[in-house]
Amino acid sequence: MPLERAVTLSQEWDIAYLTPIVLAALGHVYARSGRVEEGVSWLQKALAGYTSAGIGYLHSMSTVQLGEAHLLAGRVEEAWEFGTRAMALARERGERGHEAWAHLLLGETSSHRDCPDLAAAEAHYATSTALALELGMRPLIAHCRFGVGKLHGRAGDRRVTEHLTTAASLFHEMGMQFWFEKAEAEMQAPEVAVVTPSASFLPRR
Repeated sequence: MPLERAVTLSQEWDIAYLTPIVLAALGHVYARSGRVEEGVSWLQKALAGYTSAGIGYLHSMSTVQLGEAHLLAGRVEEAWEFGTRAMALARERGERGHEAWAHLLLGETSSHRDCPDLAAAEAHYATSTALALELGMRPLIAHCRFGVGKLHGRAGDRRVTEHLTTAASLFHEMGMQFWFEKAEAEMQAPEVAVVTPSASFLPRR
C-alpha cells in the first residue's frame, strides 16, 4: 500500500512535519477497512506526533478520525471525547471545515449512546449541515442527511424517507457508490421498512 510505504519513508528520513499526516491517513484507511484496532493505534501515534512536532494543521481532522475509529470499535464515550477535542482544536485555528466534520462525529456519537440523545444528535447534524452548505462540502451534506435518516428510522419517524432518499441521491450524483449502497440498504432495514416500503429507489451506475 502506498501509504504504508509513505510511513516507512517519512520515518526513515525523519520528516517530522510529514510523519503525523501519513500516520493519520494510514490509520484512517485501516479503521475504515475493518482493521479498526490497528487504525486506532496508528492514529494515536499520529496525534502524539502532531503534539511533539508542534504541528497544528490537520491535527483537528486527525482527531476526528481517531474518534470515528473508536466509534467503529463501539467505544462511544471515547468517540465523544475526541469529537469534542477536535471541535475545540478546529475552532482555535478557524478550521471551519474540520469543525463541520467534528459535529458530524458528535451527531453520530449522540445517536449511538445506550440511551440515544436525539435532540443533541439532531443539533450536531444541523450545525454540521449548515457549515457544509456554506462551504460547499457536498459529501459532508450527504453524510449528515444519511445520519439524520438513520436516526429517524430508529425512532419510527416518517421523515426517514426524505432524509435517506436525499442522502442516496447525493451519494449517487457524486459517484460515491459505497455510501449509496449503504443508504439503499438502510432503506430496506426492518425498522425503516415499517415506515416506508420502498425498495431500490435509484438506478445503479
